[in-house]
Amino acid sequence: MLYASADDWRAAPRKKVLVFGMSGLGKTHLAHLLRKSGDWFHYSIDYRIGTRYLGETIADNAKAEAMKVPFLRDLLLSDSIYIGSNITFDNLSPVATWLGKPGDPSKGGLPMSQYAVRQQAFKRAEIAALMDTAHFSARAESLYGYPHFICDTGGSICEWIDSADDHDPLMKALLDECLLVWIKGDDAHTNQLIRRFDKAPKPMAYQPEFLTRSWQEYLSENNCQEGEVDPDAFIRWTYARALAHRQPRYEAMAKWGVTVTADQVGGLTSEDDFVNLISEVISA
Repeated sequence: MLYASADDWRAAPRKKVLVFGMSGLGKTHLAHLLRKSGDWFHYSIDYRIGTRYLGETIADNAKAEAMKVPFLRDLLLSDSIYIGSNITFDNLSPVATWLGKPGDPSKGGLPMSQYAVRQQAFKRAEIAALMDTAHFSARAESLYGYPHFICDTGGSICEWIDSADDHDPLMKALLDECLLVWIKGDDAHTNQLIRRFDKAPKPMAYQPEFLTRSWQEYLSENNCQEGEVDPDAFIRWTYARALAHRQPRYEAMAKWGVTVTADQVGGLTSEDDFVNLISEVISA
């Protein structure tokens, strides 16, 4: 690990951490808490994806939809209006909207072939954004003078890392730069996430093999064709399976860092609380 002991962690003039785990367990809450202290730079992987790696693609998708409306089409063609995505740390909806859901086009679904292409594009974008971690860590100090750094990752980070491979290039790049911190949830947290997702299902990224297997199983179980799939029904059906699929992958990543619980993170109120928590788990 980047910090060999609790004393090393406490004495480090630059504390650099990468938090990972299921979406909704406190990664961004922690990042906001530390950023408010004034000494921590918040590097959001999802924000980087939406602004740097998929920004033009997302805007083009919105323009393509606008071009279907004659009134807007004329304004676009005459450069009378501008269409762009207003992505912020707290509003990453443009990324999710672009990623979309597969199924019946009359319900907003995408053909699976197009959906799979977007999934691959997101994978490439997320890996690139993660590989930018070292650049932003250095930039945070040299340009802005932040002594500490937190990388706030998306829930799909575990899909692109082979934790069984000691030479996995992405894992190595992240380990060289940050202390990995897994925010672990329990069964109650998982059930809460499922209930929350059921009320407002949102697009997410999947490992290609998992997506293919889930799609075929869904079509078979429901005796339907691609164009008959209710997009929200499919991603609701897939969500709990995706969480179960990711849990052991997170756990495998955690052996390279430290683990805290969602309840511990939820109870933090200050930077000192966080520093003490990490010190405790390093010592454990």
